Amino acid sequence: MSHYHVSSLLEKMKSADKDFRFMATNDLMSELQRDSIKLDDDSERQIVQMLLRLLDDKNGEVQNLAVRCLGPLVGKVKETQVEFIVDTLCANMVSGKEQLRDISSIGLKTVIGEMPGAAATSTSSSSSSTASPLAANICRRVTSKLTNTVVKSDDVTVQLEALEILGDLLAKFGGLLHSFHAAVQGALVPQLTSARMAVRKRAIIALSHLVHSSSAALFGELVDHLLGTLSEEGSQRSTTRTYIQCVASISRAAGHRMGKYLVDVFPHVIKYCDADDDDELREHCLHALEAFVSRCPKEVTSYIPKIIEICLGLITYDPNYNYESDDDVEAMETEDQEEEEEEDDDYSDDDDMSWKVRRASAKCLSSVLGSRPEILTDLYKIVSPKLISTFKEREENVKANIFAAYNALLQLTKKIVAAQPADIEQIPETSPLALLQSQTPMIVKALHKQLAEKSVKTRQGCFTLLTQVVNVLPMALSDHVSSIIPGIQFSLRDKSSTSNMRIDTLSFLNVLVTKLPPPVFHPHIHTLIPCVVSAVKDPFYKITSEALFVAKNLVKVIRPLDHPSTFDFQPFVGPLYECTFARLRAADIDQEVKERAIACMGQILTNVGDLLGLQLGVCLPVFLDRLHNEITRLAAVKALSMIASSPLRLDLTSVLSSSVPLLASFLRKSNRALKLATLELLTTLLANYGSQLAGDCFLQVLEEIPPLISENDLHVSQLTFGLLTTMALVNSATMVPVRKGVFPAIVSILKSPLLQGGALHALLNFLRVLVGIGLEGLGFTELLQDLTQLIQNPVPQSPTGAFSFGVHRQAFHSIAKCTAVLCVTCPGEGEKLVSELIENVKLSGTSDAMRLHSLLTLGEIGKDIDLSGRSDLLLVIEESFSHPSEDIKSAASNALGNISSGNLEAFLPFLLQKIETQPKRQYLLLHSLKEVISRQSLSSEAVAKFKPFVANIWELLFKHCESSEEGTRNVVAECLGKLTLINPSELLPKLQAMLTSSSAYSRSTVVTAIKFTISDQPLSIDALLKASIGQFLGTLQDTDLNVRRVALVTFNSAAHNKPILIRDLLQEVLPHLYRETAVREELIREVEMGPFKHTVDDGLDIRKAAFECMYTLLDSCLERLDIFEFLSHVESGLKDHYDIKMLTYLMLVRLSSLAPNAVLQRLDTLVAPLLSTIQTKVKSNAVKQEFEKQDELKRSAMRAVAALMTIPDSDKNPTLNEFLAYVKSHPDTLAMFSAIQQDVASAGTEAMDTS
Repeated sequence: MSHYHVSSLLEKMKSADKDFRFMATNDLMSELQRDSIKLDDDSERQIVQMLLRLLDDKNGEVQNLAVRCLGPLVGKVKETQVEFIVDTLCANMVSGKEQLRDISSIGLKTVIGEMPGAAATSTSSSSSSTASPLAANICRRVTSKLTNTVVKSDDVTVQLEALEILGDLLAKFGGLLHSFHAAVQGALVPQLTSARMAVRKRAIIALSHLVHSSSAALFGELVDHLLGTLSEEGSQRSTTRTYIQCVASISRAAGHRMGKYLVDVFPHVIKYCDADDDDELREHCLHALEAFVSRCPKEVTSYIPKIIEICLGLITYDPNYNYESDDDVEAMETEDQEEEEEEDDDYSDDDDMSWKVRRASAKCLSSVLGSRPEILTDLYKIVSPKLISTFKEREENVKANIFAAYNALLQLTKKIVAAQPADIEQIPETSPLALLQSQTPMIVKALHKQLAEKSVKTRQGCFTLLTQVVNVLPMALSDHVSSIIPGIQFSLRDKSSTSNMRIDTLSFLNVLVTKLPPPVFHPHIHTLIPCVVSAVKDPFYKITSEALFVAKNLVKVIRPLDHPSTFDFQPFVGPLYECTFARLRAADIDQEVKERAIACMGQILTNVGDLLGLQLGVCLPVFLDRLHNEITRLAAVKALSMIASSPLRLDLTSVLSSSVPLLASFLRKSNRALKLATLELLTTLLANYGSQLAGDCFLQVLEEIPPLISENDLHVSQLTFGLLTTMALVNSATMVPVRKGVFPAIVSILKSPLLQGGALHALLNFLRVLVGIGLEGLGFTELLQDLTQLIQNPVPQSPTGAFSFGVHRQAFHSIAKCTAVLCVTCPGEGEKLVSELIENVKLSGTSDAMRLHSLLTLGEIGKDIDLSGRSDLLLVIEESFSHPSEDIKSAASNALGNISSGNLEAFLPFLLQKIETQPKRQYLLLHSLKEVISRQSLSSEAVAKFKPFVANIWELLFKHCESSEEGTRNVVAECLGKLTLINPSELLPKLQAMLTSSSAYSRSTVVTAIKFTISDQPLSIDALLKASIGQFLGTLQDTDLNVRRVALVTFNSAAHNKPILIRDLLQEVLPHLYRETAVREELIREVEMGPFKHTVDDGLDIRKAAFECMYTLLDSCLERLDIFEFLSHVESGLKDHYDIKMLTYLMLVRLSSLAPNAVLQRLDTLVAPLLSTIQTKVKSNAVKQEFEKQDELKRSAMRAVAALMTIPDSDKNPTLNEFLAYVKSHPDTLAMFSAIQQDVASAGTEAMDTS
């Protein structure tokens, strides 16, 4: 910007014409907003002086524009000019001109807001490192002047402006003003007794900003002053109100700092809760109690019963209303209406402030109900009935807060009952779920009348609450649908209902329809269908979309296909079809409506398509048309999958032949979701309608299949094998091209170490069908040859994970399973193959690869075919135990276990004998026994055959409990655990008896065995286990370190898979668990390795096991934990070994959502170790792995901080802001943290997509 241009603008600004002044100032504004502007010293001085002069301009528009220019100007001029600006503005604030005072105060706020460094410190109020020297200097100048203004000014208006600006300064730059804190507090405290209430309120706001960054001593002085005034007898009631309000405000702002003073503050607050005829004071007291509950959760624990008592008493506090009986309520309502008509001059509702007391009570209760899982049962017994009775509250705002409080209770319940059994009959009568179930009739009765009210806000609150009830306890409303339907009907048909009201109603109806059994709705279908049909026709697309979603689920209700129904659904088919079809064929509608219409019509055809007659022929071509449209393609494929799988077997002739080639082309698309949906649709179509398709259709599909078989996406591969199996069963003649086209891809995926689980099972099924067909080139011999060539002529692979013979270990298992399938499917050829395999193992010249393959294949065959007729088989396997290759030994162990399962009488005695007589091979032989036990536990028939051997096996296993090899003991423990499941009543007491063994090895084996009796599925052992698991967990007090470690592992398994086993034992177990989280110096030793010394921590494994248990308990037993004691041990873990740090970081992420208030109180001590982690530097000569470990540690710490930042008011914590300041000041950490925040944000967005 040239000097000439500046002079020109300044000249115009002096013009007598207001338009010239305005335009010149506007041009200056435009120039200042450019980043490229450069000003010399003289231009800076002239512009600053002119703008300050224009603040006193006679024209208001010019004044406003001038004050707006100050913001961008601050960043463009030197510090001396900024000082001149703020000095002038501060002087103007005490000027005699009211207009100049007002505009100057606005200017000062603008300067502070735009000051360099303000953006950086807006989230880091305590860290001076993030603000520029200019900001620090200016803040000190302004603060000094504002403090003097607050103290000395007699003009209330000036005081108010000064207090507001001072509050803004403290909020943004509190950390820069430590030297002024005492003076600021000294100026603010006297204003609490000002004659003007507005001054008091602004002083309270400024104090609440001050306590964020003030010292502990200064904060103590403030609290002592407040307590001293509150203790004085005869204080004015207005002063008491102000001081209580101040206590609430600083408690909300300072968080845990108020905790240490709570014992002194609480009695004063309680005393004034009973103040007669002072509703405002009561309200402030309740706000203070709410702040204590949310900000000082640990210290307030002992006062919670009293707080609940007060809130329950005041939530019905209404001198002009009677809540005791419905009849009285109705009478009162009638009287109120009459009084309104008669214009009663004695009293007006405008004078009634009691509703604020009730609202504050509801908010305080909401804080309690959302944060106290440890007293959840008591909350349902004491608070819930009272809250339900207040649903009939007459004031809408209060009612909304009451609903919010009850929702908080339901949300807390949902969090902590996830691990409890879903069946209400299994839930103890005193549990929260059982209490909620018993109180549901009260809830429905209380809401029934509210659902018919004209107030939209009230009805929305009702539906939100009922939705929460259904989500927590799905069957809770099954007996009360008849009471809820009228409210749904009213909200959907009432002309006064807003769009959001209708959407919320439909959303609730959808939840209800999907959660409850269809027969519950059958008496009400005639009411619901017209409402939903009307909503589908609504012009607003969001209502239409939600209504189509409901209609889709209602179709499943009127005619469920999974069980017989006598409901007469035919009258409702026509209206549903017509309204949906109108939306289906429309092209100019919202994308969401298109997709919902396609899904809804798909459901209609699936469930009632047999009644549509000619309409079916009109509707199906529309689906074909939607397949051609890329936007609606996926939705159409999913809908057609439903239709094709319908048990009604609809006539799809009109679209069948033309759709298959189109669907085949979709398999080439990159869209994975489309590919998966298409594979499922093709499989269903060919299975149910394949006989109606020409062979060309099969061949077109077959051409697209080879690229889909890949280790890169095993789910796609699995579905592809399923499609191939269907094609082979429906039209075997079309399988001839498989040999050249598909089989090379199968051979390729068989070499992958990733092939396992569902994909492998699907491949085995396909091979079983394929070899059974017996097509030329696809018979037993040809397929076997292809499989064997993988072993005989392996393709060299990368060294990673590969063996000397080129095929990964997992590939050998996959190939063996495939070979066994061929053998079992073709028994005639199989006998010859078994002989060849045995011969391969016998011959000394056989390669290791072929020997390994032969042993594994023999084992797989032996599972399904009795090989007892092969006299030389056992000898061959036994000799393989002596082979130098560990892989061959392991394969022999696997084979012996599998063939023993095929004929227990023939092979199991041999196995048991070898375990006793060959101690050097015990580990391998015990693995064989484990295979037998695992396989025989799969069915009741197998268990019956196996039971005669259990006693001998049990006795044998106990002999090996004391093995010095941990691996052997672990296998023995697994065998003992799985055997116990077969006969728990007899065998579990035997395990208990072994707990008294003098051998630590025996005790550890027994405790580990219990781990294998715990499953996430219901088992017959559960009741016995619950009664006895306390004795097994008693080994947490064992003198042996390893016994305690395996006890923790077993405890973790129980907490994860079946928490009901250990929930009642936590009070006894947790002290021992927490004890193991501490670092023990006596377990740390130094080991000399040549010239180096290496530190070994023998207690690391048991500490890791303890922290893993703690992490699991967060998910399964949160309500039984003292969260503050829990956090204390998390804090110690944050400073521990790498592995334990990683675990505690994960815990912080979980705790941020599960117990935000408790975490907020401990934020200082939790964040400090995280800051230390990201500040740690790895030595320059460290190995690459050390750098990678430290980087991963930093990322995990930052993920934890990103989670902590989601807690409300965490941004006001000084330590967290210091962490963020450090991150922002280092480019490498800033880039890492930004990427993590983006990941968190994208994950949150995905989680919100509930459609």
